Formats: sequence, C-alpha cells, structure tokens
Amino acid sequence: MSSSLSEEPRTDAARCPVSHLAEKFDPFNDPYLQDPYSLWQEARQDEPVFYSPSLDYWIVSRYDDVRQIFMDTDSFSASISITPLKELCAAAIDELVKAQMVMGPSLVNEDPPLHTDRRKHIRDALVSPARIEQVRPRIREFANRYIDGFVQRGQADLVTDFAWEIPALVAFALMGVPDEDVERAKEYSGRLALFTWGYPSEEEQTQLAAGMGQYWTYAKEHVQRRLEEPTDDYISELIRAWRTPGNEELFDENYLVTTMMNFLFAGHETTTNATANGLRALMENRDQWDALCADPSLAPNAVEEILRYSSSVIAWRREVVKDVVVGGVELPAGSKVLAVTGSANHDESVFPDAEKFDITRSNAKKHFAFGLGRHLCLGAALARIEMQIFLEELSRRLPHMRLVAGQDFAYSPNTSFRGPEHLRVEWDPSANPIEADRPS
Repeated sequence: MSSSLSEEPRTDAARCPVSHLAEKFDPFNDPYLQDPYSLWQEARQDEPVFYSPSLDYWIVSRYDDVRQIFMDTDSFSASISITPLKELCAAAIDELVKAQMVMGPSLVNEDPPLHTDRRKHIRDALVSPARIEQVRPRIREFANRYIDGFVQRGQADLVTDFAWEIPALVAFALMGVPDEDVERAKEYSGRLALFTWGYPSEEEQTQLAAGMGQYWTYAKEHVQRRLEEPTDDYISELIRAWRTPGNEELFDENYLVTTMMNFLFAGHETTTNATANGLRALMENRDQWDALCADPSLAPNAVEEILRYSSSVIAWRREVVKDVVVGGVELPAGSKVLAVTGSANHDESVFPDAEKFDITRSNAKKHFAFGLGRHLCLGAALARIEMQIFLEELSRRLPHMRLVAGQDFAYSPNTSFRGPEHLRVEWDPSANPIEADRPS
C-alpha cells in the first residue's frame, strides 16, 4: 500500500480484521526486543500504518508519515507521551498518593500555546552555548577517569563500567545534584522507562510506583533547596525565570519538580542507551570502528549514524485530536498513535541501503532520534557532545577492543526506549597503544 495522502483514505471497515503485522508486534518480548528492525522493514513495505489491538494504538512506520505526526500539532497532541501505557492498579496508585505525588504536565507532553511559552525559558536555562561549553571538559575528564578504571584489566562491560555512569554525572551536575546524592537519584530515575512505557505486572507496577514516589520526594526536596539557595545550575535558572515579573503564572513548584524528574531520566538514560547501541554497532561492523580509530574526525558523523541506525528512542506516542489521514489510513479523533521513529530512521526512501551501518553516510543527520518540530529534544546538543567525546577517547585508548563472543543482549521490555543492559568487550592490555595504559 502506498503512503501517498492523495489516495482515497481507507477506514477500519476496509481493513483486514486482523493485521498479520499486529500479530507479530509484541514490543515486550523476544524476538521483537532482540530485532525490531526486521518487523519494521516488513511494515514499511506491506502495511505502513496498522492497528495493534493489544496496545489499542495505531503503529506508524514510514518516514514521511512519522514526520507528518510530529509536525501537525493541530491534529496530534503530545498529551499522552508520558502517561503510563498500562493503567495503574489500585496498589500502585496508593504508593503515589503516599508520596503526595502530583505529576502535572511538562514540556514533553504539552501542546501549544503553553508549550511554546515555557519551552523558551527551559531551553535557555538548559542549553545556552556557555553552559554546554562549560561542561565539555568535564565530560572528557569523566570519560578518561572511567577508562582508567578498566584499561589495564583487559575486559569491561561498557554499560555498567562506562556508559551507565557518565551521562548521569553530567546530567546531575547540570541540575545541581550534590555528588553524594548521585547514586540515590540515579536509582530512582532509572525506573521510569518500564513504569511509563512498559507493561509491568501489578506487583512490578506497585514496586515501580513506590520507587517513583521516592523519586518525586527527592526531586521535590532538591527544588525546595534551590528555592531557598539558588546556585549556578539548571533548576536555579528556571527559578530565576519564574521569579521574573510577568512569569508568575508560567511555572509552579510542582512543574519544576516534574521537569527535574523528566530531565534526570532523559539526560542520562537516553545517552547511556545511545552510547551502548553505538558501541555495539561499531564492534559488530569492524571496518567502521577501524575507520573511526584511524580518523577521529569521523566521530561527529559517526554519532549521527549511530542515532539513525540504532537510536535509543525508537517510538513516541500521540493522540489524534481531530480526524486525520496518515499513510492513506483514516484515523478518527480519539485514536492513539505510536510513531515509530526507529523505523522511520531505516526508511529506504530517505536513507539508501538503510540497513547498512555507515559512519560516512552523508544524510545521517536527517534521523528522528531527537524528534522533530516543537518537541525536538532540548538536550540534543549535550547528547551529541557526550557521545562524540566517548567515541574519541575509547578509540584513542582502546582501538583493539572487541566484543566478547557468544554474549546475549537483553533489552528493557517497553515500547519506546532501547539499549542493551550489558555490552562486554575484551582486549590485550599489553597491546594498549598508550604506554601508561599497559600493565606494569
């Protein structure tokens, strides 16, 4: 079926009662978790917009259709973006009530005009060029400090020993989280993916809700500290914006708490996953890793190809607010949509030979890893810098590392965030190119 919007739109009655793709689409189990890309390739060819009865979502897989969803904010609302996919059970609700958790809207699930008014202040507080440049040397320092910890060992898990920690340290430093609170804050924020985008059992959901309540309490305490004693950090900048005459109605304390919770998650979980995805792709495509090691100037475009080829954010949710046609399919108001950015990034009509990992790809930056339009990720510049530095330092100090053979890769069972939980590599430490990195 063509995705041209000039076609006569199809309605539910014109569709097959059960899509063969819907029967295969299970984002919470293998084989999908191991390899979603083969299903998406089939979807783009055979049924680029199909309905999933198990999720009660329309699944959209082609580049142009996903782009339409992001850009048409009159027809598609972001309001459900971070609503838990599975309705909360009574015990989970009790845990949130005990924590006095009041999760209001935030940028990621707001629509214009309020989104437009708030985004400017949040963007300026987070991604001013001065703030980004200020953190760049710290990222390189962190990267080398962690490499120091395993370079002479001959083996490492590049998730737990490297990519899991550093983005958190950077994000928390920007938020003004004290060093002694980093482990506590990271433990809380790491639970958000399964709670929001997964389909946990009631027991799991209740445990996750208890963790979310603790996370809320911590974030609220931190915001209150900054209200009393502002410093040079992201939350303090938002407080200053809030206290500027004329902005009194723009934020409230709960909004600041929600913003902090979402940023702590997005600021480290997505970069951790993207880094792990990229290093796996580079190790599995040895010619690309060797090319990067030979020419470190390839690192910026290698980051873009990683984000295209194996993004950490593979889908976003939207709600249809007025009848609309996508990919030749009529979606009535009230429908829910899963815009599969990971599939769009492999659309052959935009990225020739899309299943090939090529760090010299000329249009790699056209990916949707950071979204598009009004909801383009505010942390994109920071994530790019972090990933670039990680590639530069690992390729400089460990060009001979390789994947441990026979390892299994596990992924969190959720619709939207993807990255291996472990990535084990090995090397001969006596062959380390830097003499000081060799065992004595």
